[in-house]
Amino acid sequence: MLALSICLALLAAVGNAAASVLQRRAAADTGTAGTAVRGWWPRLVRRRVWVWGSAVLGLSGVFQALALATGPLAVVQPVMSTELLFTLVLGGLVFRRNPDRRTWWAFGAMAAGLAAFLALAEPSGGRATVPAADWLWAGLVIGAVAVGLVAVALRLPSAPRAAVLGTATALGFSGTAALLKDALGRLQDGLGAVFAGWQLYAAAAVGLTSFLLLQVTFRAGTLAASQPALTLGDALLSVVLGVWLFDERVVVGVRGVFEAIALVVLVAACVELARSPLVRGGEEGEDSW
Repeated sequence: MLALSICLALLAAVGNAAASVLQRRAAADTGTAGTAVRGWWPRLVRRRVWVWGSAVLGLSGVFQALALATGPLAVVQPVMSTELLFTLVLGGLVFRRNPDRRTWWAFGAMAAGLAAFLALAEPSGGRATVPAADWLWAGLVIGAVAVGLVAVALRLPSAPRAAVLGTATALGFSGTAALLKDALGRLQDGLGAVFAGWQLYAAAAVGLTSFLLLQVTFRAGTLAASQPALTLGDALLSVVLGVWLFDERVVVGVRGVFEAIALVVLVAACVELARSPLVRGGEEGEDSW
């Protein structure tokens, strides 16, 4: 069952990567600077590439839901951090830029760091549903941090603003995943129990809000600035939520040092990928995406 969950999470990661690239392409084509939101949105939604990106994002959500229904949150979301790898590969095709040797090394380092962390931490177990009281505290904390990040982002220039907004978006997506997993955990009581609970509708609301914030994030700056925060923020917070809300078990102990090393490798690889010429463009920034 865990292998199935990982495969479904990988499919979801590919879908998210394709959606990111397509929607970033649409945002770039509509222009970013000096455009009012009310004038930008209508042009964006009329672009076919943006519509395709939205459709692919919806399909990846189905794969993610299936992965969450069959595996721990602390496994599914970190596996989906491979989205960054797929984003750069697909982005290279769409924007006609090929990965260089350093980028390929960073690909390998990120995959190795993720695999090592999951192998050492061995996330497992957990309960199917979460008490409402736990959700109350989690919602207050996540919501307050997200609102604070958005407020800070408004005062920042382009690249830092995209990174901070990406972090806020990641909080929303990880919260959406946790809510969706909680809703699907009620399948044991029948399909009606899923639709009768508030979790499914909360997941839809938070997911839609996060999706809209994602569009603002893409408009704020390039994928090089936003994608690392999106990817790592979602993965790491999901591990925390898996332990906090679902009582999933993560092995630490003596392995903690090696898990920390694996995370450092993962973060360093992610930063290196963000610095890749594949997304930064040339020395003057041309052709960046």
